[in-house]
Amino acid sequence: MSSSRTGRPPVQRAARRPAAPRRPRENPFRQLYLRAKKAWDRPLTAYYLILGGSLLITVLGLVMVYSASQIKALQMSLPGSYFFRKQSLAALIGAGLLFAASRMPVKLHRALAYPIIAGAVFLMALVQVPGIGVSVNGNQNWISVGGPFLLQPSEFGKLALVLWGADLLARKQDKKLLTQWKHMLVPLVPVAFMLLGLIMLGGDMGTAIILTAILFGLLWLAGAPTRLFVGVLSIAGLIGLLLIRTSPNRMARLQCIGATDPGPGDSCWQAVHGIYALASGGIFGSGLGASVEKWGQLPEAHTDFIFAVTGEELGLAGTLSVLALFAALGYAGIRVAGRTEDPFVRYAAGGVTTWITAQAVINIGAVLGLLPIAGVPLPLFSYGGSALLPTMFAIGLLIAFARDEPAARAALSMRQPRFGRKRGARGSAATREPRRWNTMRRRASVARSSGER
Repeated sequence: MSSSRTGRPPVQRAARRPAAPRRPRENPFRQLYLRAKKAWDRPLTAYYLILGGSLLITVLGLVMVYSASQIKALQMSLPGSYFFRKQSLAALIGAGLLFAASRMPVKLHRALAYPIIAGAVFLMALVQVPGIGVSVNGNQNWISVGGPFLLQPSEFGKLALVLWGADLLARKQDKKLLTQWKHMLVPLVPVAFMLLGLIMLGGDMGTAIILTAILFGLLWLAGAPTRLFVGVLSIAGLIGLLLIRTSPNRMARLQCIGATDPGPGDSCWQAVHGIYALASGGIFGSGLGASVEKWGQLPEAHTDFIFAVTGEELGLAGTLSVLALFAALGYAGIRVAGRTEDPFVRYAAGGVTTWITAQAVINIGAVLGLLPIAGVPLPLFSYGGSALLPTMFAIGLLIAFARDEPAARAALSMRQPRFGRKRGARGSAATREPRRWNTMRRRASVARSSGER
């Protein structure tokens, strides 16, 4: 062995280990997608979507009602905040109804179905009594409740049909009677046609369309055969076509689909100026309160065509935000209806989701010129206390159903109260009470299917 200059043996160096192969960097977009998917599948996702989405739509609707109704109020020699104050009062009452409905048990919801539908039928019949019923824009579907306040009973008929129809179908499913077509149709379809008849006596075809959509949604959820579903749909379509052909006003509205010119006699004035408002908004709008069309050019700017004013003032970004909120609300309702094992909850959640989604599609489609103008408000957004109150109660139903899911109940029970615990009061290990969240976690692990908090 050779020696070094110092006479010492050379130092043996250890052989280098081969470098470990580097882990490939994961795609950040894929990581973001997986995190979003994990958050989306959590038990409380539907609960937060319904609660947050409905509150955001309501608050944004209040802002737009204030902006769109100022000129109308001043033209009527009223304070500029007149319609906003009335809508705010209705929103406060509706918030109380939403909270009450979200805390009611399912049994109480089912018990309220029959009183609500009886009261709705009584009020809808009372509309046709001379001296009690009030005509607004050619439709006699209103009752004066004193002062400037009017009540539209047909709006409560939607809630009544959802609750009563869900309870009826749930009881028949428990008795295994829905396999027979007569039990599926009777008495659901006759009662729905009675409500439709009372509404059409006042000439309000828009509300009748929403009620028909709720009926079809309940039949679809009940598993109606295709031929039975198509049969009922064909009868409703023929009746609707007959009602349209016999009314010059409805025929004129049908001819205004896709119109870009007001036409002879300005028959399409409202539809065309709704398109003008959307087109002039651009990407980010002209600014809150800076709408031009609301200065007398666009009829019903704060009610049926408030979406057009939103597009003009908040632009494409504002309208897409409203559409996203309604899409999230619809998805959450479908999720609640699909994950429950209670037939009443499934039918009621599906009926409410059909109601809100169909009404939003019809209103927005009319503003965009894709559908005829039906005269229905945008849910939770347009001005109108009669439409806001039952809709917020229905949102409370969805919140109650979302909270009642087994996984959601387990996730809510694991939460710790933020207040009420003393920092210094720990005590000894012998006298200290066992932590409650440990037992909750063990119970929740059995109830939760996904294993997530």
